[in-house]
Formats: sequence, C-alpha cells, structure tokens
Amino acid sequence: CVALLSSLSDSGNECISANAKYCGQCIQAGAKCGWCTDPDFLKQGETVSTRCDELQSLKSRGCKDEMIANPRGEQKILKNKMVTNRRKGTDKLRPEDITQIQPQKISLNLRSGEPQSFTLKFKRAEDYPIDLYYLMDLSYSMKDDLENVKNLGTSLMLEMSKITSDFRIGFGSFVEKTVMPYISTTPAKLLNPCTGDQNCTSPFSYKNVLKLTSDGKKFNTLVGQQHISGNLDSPEGGFDAIMQVAVCGEQIGWRNVTRLLVFSTDAGFHFAGDGKLGGIVLPNDGKCHLENNVYTMSHYYDYPSIAHLVQKLSDNNIQTIFAVTEEFQPVYQELKNLIPKSAVGTLSANSSNVINLIIDAYNSLSSEVILENSKLPEGVSIIYTSRCKNGIISEGENGRKCSNISIGDEVTFNISVTSKGCPKQGKPETIKIKPLGFTEEVEITLNFICECECHKDGIENSDLCHFGNGTYECGACKCNDGRVGRFCECSSHEVATEDMDRTCRKDNGTDICSNNGECVCGTCECKKRENPEERYSGQYCQCDNFNCDRSGNKLCGGHGRCECRVCICDYPWTGSACDCSLDNSTCMASNKQICNGRGTCECGTCKCTDPKFQGPTCETCPTCPGVCTEHKECVQCRAFGTGEKKDTCERDCSYFNLIKVKDRNKLPQPNDASYPVMHCKERDANDCWFYYTYAVNNNTEKEVHVVDTLDCPAGPDIIPIVAGVVAGIVLIGLALLLIWKLLMIIHDRREFAKFEKEKMNAKWDTGENPIYKSAVTTVVNPKYEGK
Repeated sequence: CVALLSSLSDSGNECISANAKYCGQCIQAGAKCGWCTDPDFLKQGETVSTRCDELQSLKSRGCKDEMIANPRGEQKILKNKMVTNRRKGTDKLRPEDITQIQPQKISLNLRSGEPQSFTLKFKRAEDYPIDLYYLMDLSYSMKDDLENVKNLGTSLMLEMSKITSDFRIGFGSFVEKTVMPYISTTPAKLLNPCTGDQNCTSPFSYKNVLKLTSDGKKFNTLVGQQHISGNLDSPEGGFDAIMQVAVCGEQIGWRNVTRLLVFSTDAGFHFAGDGKLGGIVLPNDGKCHLENNVYTMSHYYDYPSIAHLVQKLSDNNIQTIFAVTEEFQPVYQELKNLIPKSAVGTLSANSSNVINLIIDAYNSLSSEVILENSKLPEGVSIIYTSRCKNGIISEGENGRKCSNISIGDEVTFNISVTSKGCPKQGKPETIKIKPLGFTEEVEITLNFICECECHKDGIENSDLCHFGNGTYECGACKCNDGRVGRFCECSSHEVATEDMDRTCRKDNGTDICSNNGECVCGTCECKKRENPEERYSGQYCQCDNFNCDRSGNKLCGGHGRCECRVCICDYPWTGSACDCSLDNSTCMASNKQICNGRGTCECGTCKCTDPKFQGPTCETCPTCPGVCTEHKECVQCRAFGTGEKKDTCERDCSYFNLIKVKDRNKLPQPNDASYPVMHCKERDANDCWFYYTYAVNNNTEKEVHVVDTLDCPAGPDIIPIVAGVVAGIVLIGLALLLIWKLLMIIHDRREFAKFEKEKMNAKWDTGENPIYKSAVTTVVNPKYEGK
C-alpha cells in the first residue's frame, strides 16, 4: 500500500518530477506548480529544484503567498463583431459585411497545463449568397444526362431564388487524361473517340466552360453547345477536374460566400497511383494549371489522392454534392464519409429531379456546422464542447458539430485550448478555427508564458552567484554554463575532489552525505525520493521527514509533522507518534463524568477499571440485567423483519453488527471470547422463541449473533385429537353400559335372594295356593227372614 501511495504521489506531483533549475522551468511543468522566491527558503542539503512544488505544499513549508511566483493565463478578445441579424428582402449586404461567427479575433496567454476557454457563437444568416459550380462527366454514357442539364440554368436560378437573392452558377466538364491507356491515341480517335456515326468532340481532361455567373440563360446557351466525348476505361478523371475547380479560384470566379460543387457522373474515379498506367509518376502538385480554361498538365501530373482533395476542398471552403447513378451510390457514399461537408444524391433522367437533388443536398449540408482548426503548434491541444439546438450538449469529436440548424438558429461552442510546456522558440503562434464550408474564421493568437515575472528583474553576473558566475533571479542563482552549486561556486569539471568530499562526511565518517545525497562543491545535495513528499535534509543529509514513529499507519499519527526523524506534534497531541491526546472531551460520558466514573482517561481513550463495563466511555455493560430486553425489538426487526420497530428498523437499529448463525451451538460462548458476552432468550408475539448474544468487541463495536430460525411451539394434531375424542365417547358409552348391566345383575340377584328367603319362611298348606281367591262371591240379603 505504501509503495502504491508513493507511486500515485509521484505521478501526481509533476512539479517535483520536473527537477526545475529555475522559475521558468518550474511553471512549464504544470498549472499547479509555483516557485518560491524567498532567498532563505531552502534548508541545508535541499537542492534548488525543491523551490518548485505545488502551491499548497510551498505554503505548508513556510513560503508566503507573496513570495510564490505563479503566473496565470488570460484571454483578450481583439475583434468581436456581432453576428448579423438580417432577413430576406431587407437592404442587400456585401458578403464581407455578413457575420455568421463571433468572435473573429482573440488572444490567449497560455500557461502550461492551464486551459483557456472561450465561447464561439455561430448563426446562419438569412439570404446568404451562394456560388454553385456544375462539374459534369461528358463521357459517352452521359449523353442523356447532358440533354437534361442544358435547361438547368434558368430553372435552378428560379428555385434558388427562394433561398437567396444572390445566386451564381457555373459549368465545367471532364473526361479523362489524354494518354494511353485511358483514351485511344490514334489520330482518328483523337478527333472522334466515339464509334459508328456518333459525332463526338475530342477527348480532354477538364474544361472550365462557364465562369460563375448570375445569368441563367447564358448557362443554358453554353451548356447547349457542349458535345459528348469518349474514353476507353470506365473510371473517369474526375479527381483532376475537382482539384482544378478547387484551386483555380480566380478562373472559376469563386467569391467568399457559400461554395457548392455539384459533381455529376455515372462511373467511378481514378485516384493517386493510377497515373502509373500511363507512365505518369509525378504526384499532383495541387496548383492551378488552366490555360484558356483547359487543364493542360493532365499528362504530367498523377491524379490527386483523396486526402489531397479533402485538404484543398477544405482550404477553399467548397462543399461537394455527388450526383451519381444508383449503380455507383455505394462507392460515392464511402467517398462522402472521407470528405467532410459532402453529400450524395441519385442522378435521374429528369432535370427537375436534378434540381431537387441539388436543393435537398444544399439544405442537408447547410443544416450542419462542423468546426475545424488549422495545424496546432507542438504541445497545444483543443477540446470542443457544442451546445446545439434544443439544448443538446456534445463533447469530444461530436463537440465539433451541430446538426439540424435552420436559418436564423444560433448555436455555441465552448473551445478550450491547452498548452503543454513551451514551443522551442517561445514565440507567439497563430491558429484558425472555422466552420467547414464557410469562409469566416476565428483567428487565435497564442502567447506562451515561458518565464516568471521575476525573470525580468534578474541580475546577470550577480555577485550573489560566486563572483558573477550566474544570474540571480527569482531568489536563486541560475548558473552560467560550466558552473554548478547552489551559488554557482564550482566548476562542473571540479565537483569531485578528495578535499571537497571530506566536508561532506559527518564526524569524519566514511559515508558521504550519509549515503543520502551527493557531494557537490563540498556541499551535500540530498537525493530525491520516489515519493516527492518525502525529503532528505540537513548539512549531511542526515535528516528526513518520513522516518518518524507512526500511529494508525500514519506518520506522526496524522497529528504532527516529521522533522529530522522526530515528530513535532500539533496541539493537543503528544507522544513519540503524536498519538496521545491531551483532550479528555472524548472520555466524557453522557452523565458528564470522565469515563462514567468507572475508568481513567489516557490519551483521549477510556481505560475501564470495572471489567463489566466497556465502550469508549465505559457506559456499555453487555452482561448487566435488562440488556436482552433493551435490544430485543431491534434484533427481532433486523433478523426476522418483525416486531414493533420493523417500519423504522433501518433508522433506529443500525447501531450494531448483526451476524446470523445456524443453531444455538454456533453462538459465541463466554469462555471463547476475550470480552463479555450476554446470552439472551426472548419470545415474540407469536410465542416463538429466538436466541441471540450481545457483546461489545475489542474494537468497541457492538456485535449481535442471532440464530436465524425461530423456535416455535408445535401446533395440535387434529386427527389424533378427533380420533381420541371419538374413541373416548365410545369407551365411555361402553363403560356406562357395562356399569348399568352390572348394576342390573346385582339388583336382580338381590331380589331373587330375597324371594328365596321369603319363600322359605312361608307357612301355608302346601296343597292350597295361598294366593288363590275364589271366583264366587256370596251375598246375604239382610231383609231376608227365611221366608
């Protein structure tokens, strides 16, 4: 970890890594770097380069703000003409009086590593002039298309008048290089390259038939006089023609307005290298070679490359429209992807469709603005951020452009320019930024801050630099060539002698500069560490600021600074590692007693004297009665999501670490831990028991181990209960029947015994039934007297 931090620190502090010998070198190292000009800033053994450091580090080392050289970059707008708010039908303006980009000129003072940003505004002007040049392939296969173009001038002028009141049109044609094997060089074929009775004109490379004009009828007349020609191979020499149209501005008649080039063909194209087939090896020079409006060097120069064409079209602000047949659409689509601000349309046999193609392509091209910049000086970079229509913000390569811009729409670009270091000459440089296809541009003058302000006050051959062996500037000596040392006191050829080394040995020992530096001119210059924050110092480099005691893996506990291997502690810290605090506020318990009256405060930490109590203020008692009840609801909601605090669990119950275990045997036992553990058994609303332990570990963290399953009583088994009830009823019924039967038997036996007893005791004639009664009843009339 320490090595990683050192590596990160080293890569992050570019100021020290620069090993700057004077102020100018320092400020070129990075935007965060400053140079301390205080003459008494350096300690013994420190090199001049230690004056260069990050601003905060210099201040922490005792350099005052006013003694730190830290020049900053700035910007100044030199020309800031407002964009034109003009509508069609108002007073006509000259093209040079129309402004679509703002500002126009700006000056930037660049400090190395410090970006300078400004806002560029772009607004499409209404009724902006347009120049359109129609470049057509006149090989034999384009015969039908030539007939359509003959009436194009007036029709296109009429349609374009809806877009702009200032429109001009021109016409040019091309076929192929006039050498074998591109054309037949026989005398008859040179006069008429077509076969049969077809009357064709002699082959040519490129002709400028009509200079840009606002006369549409003249366009129709001159184009109507053109004749088809012919060649041998299918690819045409269109790239030669495009190059001449781009670079021959005076002959074509280009103005500083919107420039459109319509390239019409039904075939492919030759490009750089193909000229070798005709013995042409010289690369295209990208210059104008028109004589009497005819390209005369096609036999001398090769075809231009695509990259060469892109450069010339861009330099001359020409936007290209490829009007090609459907067969070659894929080829020219790929070419379009290589040429910025270009479009592709399908060529048809109808002149009105050609007009629609041109207008649609123009609308597509003009609705997109793409910024490009000229070549940047070494070490300079630009970052673009676009703020387009509907608030869309883009960065990187997409930050260069905005799409779907209508006439009158305003978009802005934030442009950030950054320099790394200074150019070798240090002279001002000029770059330009412009929208592709537009003539307007922003001119940016770059002034590089390569020296500090105090450099101007430097004293050459100063006596402070050992009898004039250097320039005293910015608080230090800048030695002349061949001189070294803090005060240029030695020659570079005499820096290592036995006499000088003797003064670099402490106590006449054997180690030079304590093995932590080099002896230069009899004075130790301490070596640098990989971590620029770590330094050796002292007369013999015997001191350092990184070998002091540590606490919590921090040097001097993070509460002091290391000087010559001894911690100088900040108040209120003390100790060899500044890890003992004299402040007892951290020991104050909630009852306003130091350590709750149950311990002593040592170095800001409570040492509890009562073993039952724990915590930072000896207020925690894991084994005291009531602990289980106190934490029951929080344990229940954290472990099982139930209980009264389940809705506020996250807020109220995050004060302990919860650890789930599978069963009660996994719970911590009192004998296993080095701190008290309280075992708890609590019951929830469903009469289920849950088991957990509560403890405060050695790091004063509260820990709860809980069994992750509830111990709930088993529910009744219905079937046995029902069966038991039924069986009980049946058994009780049978028992009652048996008892009744038993009672009846006993009763009958008693009655029978009684009967037998009475029978034995009866005294009647055995011949007469004692219970017999006669059925005859005798009645005597009392009045009867026997008469």
